[in-house]
Amino acid sequence: MSQMQVIFGFHSIISRLRQSSHSINEILVDKDRSDPRTKEITILAKEHNIRVLNVDRARLDGLVSNKNHQGVVAMVKQIKEAFVTVEDILEGELSEPVFFLVLDGVEDPHNLGACLRVADCMGVHAVIVPKDRAVGLNATVRKVASGAAESIPLIVVTNLARTIRLLKDANVNVLGTAENGDFSLYDFDLKGPIAIVLGSEGDGLRRLTKEVCDSLLKIPMLGAVESLNVSVAAGIFLAEVRRQRIKS
Repeated sequence: MSQMQVIFGFHSIISRLRQSSHSINEILVDKDRSDPRTKEITILAKEHNIRVLNVDRARLDGLVSNKNHQGVVAMVKQIKEAFVTVEDILEGELSEPVFFLVLDGVEDPHNLGACLRVADCMGVHAVIVPKDRAVGLNATVRKVASGAAESIPLIVVTNLARTIRLLKDANVNVLGTAENGDFSLYDFDLKGPIAIVLGSEGDGLRRLTKEVCDSLLKIPMLGAVESLNVSVAAGIFLAEVRRQRIKS
């Protein structure tokens, strides 16, 4: 029998309904909610013959420890994620030069979820993360990602430096990010095969990661703030890549 897990939040459940409804066993909804988003989930569930239970909020609180479930929880079968490798992306048929986001040790699930969301928005082909010292793809990540966790490959690698060397051997320009980077983001050509590498929330890129990158870029900071949240920085870097590609 398949082991069940909990996912929660409107975006993550609606995305699961649309992409792999067969994995959902049942959906529990706060019985006191009757807003449009709740009705949308109920209608989608009925279209896929999935049982919807109206329950007390206390039952939902018991299923989700942080209680930030928005009044909707789904019990889903643990489905095996499609295993995608870096080589699969490099060798795939893409309509533009390959575009990776590499995250070196992001441990906050909210930051990883936000990075997945912006990566999906900006047309990144895959997000690469290390196996150790990094958050995995848990329920909080899925909720914050608002469906991006189901649409963009998250590739977990055992040795990040080795993976970066693999990208470089495939003629991907691997660009690290740092406050004291050598080049401004806005002065660099980002139209070819690119991997943008961002570091952890507190320490930034690890020394070895910095050393294997082709170049280090920085965001010109014009105000009093000295640093940005990793997901905000990701949004700025990825948006500039997309801007240059559209402009070309």
